[in-house]
Amino acid sequence: MTHTTDFIETHRDEFIRYSHDIHAHPEIGNEEYYASDVLTTILKSHDFTVERNISGYETGFIASYKSDKDGPTIGYLAEYDALPGLGHACGHNIIGVTSVLAAINLKQHIDSIGGSVIVYGTPAEEGGPNGSAKAKYADDGLFNRADVALMAHPGHEHSLTQPTLAVDVFDVFFHGKSQHAANPSIDGQSALDAMIQFYNGISLLRQHTAPNDLIHGVILNGGDAANIIPEKTHARFYTRSRKRTTLNALTDRVKEIAKGAALATNTSVKFEFIQNGVNEFIRTPQLDALYKEAANTFGITIDDVEERYGSTDTGNVSHIIPTIHPHIKIGPSTLVGHTDEFREAAISQEGDQGLINGAKILSKVGYRLIQDADLLNRIKSEHEVALKGAHDESNE
Repeated sequence: MTHTTDFIETHRDEFIRYSHDIHAHPEIGNEEYYASDVLTTILKSHDFTVERNISGYETGFIASYKSDKDGPTIGYLAEYDALPGLGHACGHNIIGVTSVLAAINLKQHIDSIGGSVIVYGTPAEEGGPNGSAKAKYADDGLFNRADVALMAHPGHEHSLTQPTLAVDVFDVFFHGKSQHAANPSIDGQSALDAMIQFYNGISLLRQHTAPNDLIHGVILNGGDAANIIPEKTHARFYTRSRKRTTLNALTDRVKEIAKGAALATNTSVKFEFIQNGVNEFIRTPQLDALYKEAANTFGITIDDVEERYGSTDTGNVSHIIPTIHPHIKIGPSTLVGHTDEFREAAISQEGDQGLINGAKILSKVGYRLIQDADLLNRIKSEHEVALKGAHDESNE
């Protein structure tokens, strides 16, 4: 039996409608009830067994189909959250439907060739409070059910998996003692003074960080009135680094600066992580090469691109099993994510074609991995070596 995309071609318009439907009902992270229902209803109708409320995420799901023949398990990652105020300006409507369509197309084959298919519905990739569900899934061992994890992200070019940065997102609160600003006493404790001290300390730290170590943040609350010494202040910060191990050290330094600012101003400080920590991506070149080979069979040429660094909780998956996160072209080279233009591209004709292209490629990659045990074992071995390198502190 050879791999076919007959199901994709026959149901093309139907799945494009699903993508447009999710796009028309944008939901931010952990509120994706509509999108989750759409995707799980589709999967159930194609005989997938669906689990809901995964790792405490009400909008999360895991859908699986197992053939009667032994074989590897191919995992597909579905994202479906939108951006606050912008809607689906990162194209997650395409990502979710692409992974579901690829999984269903592969399911048409596995009764003959063996193996299993899993679709992981992963909320809140864009972060925010309790965001980055893949990190929690990884911590809970859920990706150990699969041999590999596959997905494709819409973008302005066809490219392979890019390196990403590990990221922590946290809130910093300073607490002092409120007084009338026109008649202060020596007992006054300005939470704003502490925040400014902290903010300036971060600015000084930036001169002494590694090239890919980043710190950025904003003061969300600096006080309520100019004539009142602020009792409470609140900031939100991100730290990013090339590796989780170096990020932990960077975040610890930021914490120490916050403690120092509190000590200098006789205030107290509270440090709260607002979402799961995101890890850097562990790339597996042989798995990316397989994606490129599959893309070529459908007339899609992968572009040579300059490496760029963002962050995604798919990196946490790559710390468990071999994973890819390539990009599928849905617009011109000037297209930039998280913009109004990208939101419109996600339901354009090119965006719709990107969905279909992605599903075909990802289905074929999964088929090849089931059929070629030696290739899958080589990919797993390469991933193990890369993972050891990421954890080797002597390489930092």
